[in-house]
Amino acid sequence: MKIAITGASGKTGYRITEEAVKKGIKVKQIVRKNSKIPKNLKNTETFRISLDNKVALDKALENVDALIIATGARASLDLTGPAKVDALGVYRQLQSCKRVGIKRVILVSSLCTGKFFHPLNLFGLILIWKKIGENFLKNQNFDWTIIRPGGLKEIEKIKDENIDYSKEDTQFKGSIPRRLVAKCCIDSLSNKQSFNKTIEVTSSSENKKVSFKKAMQNI
Repeated sequence: MKIAITGASGKTGYRITEEAVKKGIKVKQIVRKNSKIPKNLKNTETFRISLDNKVALDKALENVDALIIATGARASLDLTGPAKVDALGVYRQLQSCKRVGIKRVILVSSLCTGKFFHPLNLFGLILIWKKIGENFLKNQNFDWTIIRPGGLKEIEKIKDENIDYSKEDTQFKGSIPRRLVAKCCIDSLSNKQSFNKTIEVTSSSENKKVSFKKAMQNI
């Protein structure tokens, strides 16, 4: 299998790349021109492009089996960022997928996506634009999976963190290490029971340990 990961230099994106490499999956990292790549991933195939460059994006996405979208707007004074990245940016990537023939797409979104009255929306209505991005993906052109994580944590000690997997709009608080989000993305790649599903994930040491495969049977 060979996959492309957009936003691969981000805090979640590079972890997704690492988890893919551990599984022996070939990866194309797609990043912005000035993005920094972790030293351990510098030998991984990398494309430095702008998502609004159709030709460059199509070339980067050629000959892959799946795309993981880990792009996301960053906190900025530019309140149009979420519209540009989480909606328009996703749309552009999906249009490219259709042009080059990619059917399997996984999107990293966020818990509470679509909720209007939420503090995160003070940053350019980010949860509204994320919902629009999700809706672009939910169509018959794709075998899609949407991963909605809770608050993202940087910790790498995840041994005692067990994931709570649930259906869309059933979790409204909680957090999860980025490393576990990355593992969810890779676990979902070939799991057909995760196709066409929105999966919400948080984690805690109090949760019962459940495999991704088993969790998908109940979502």
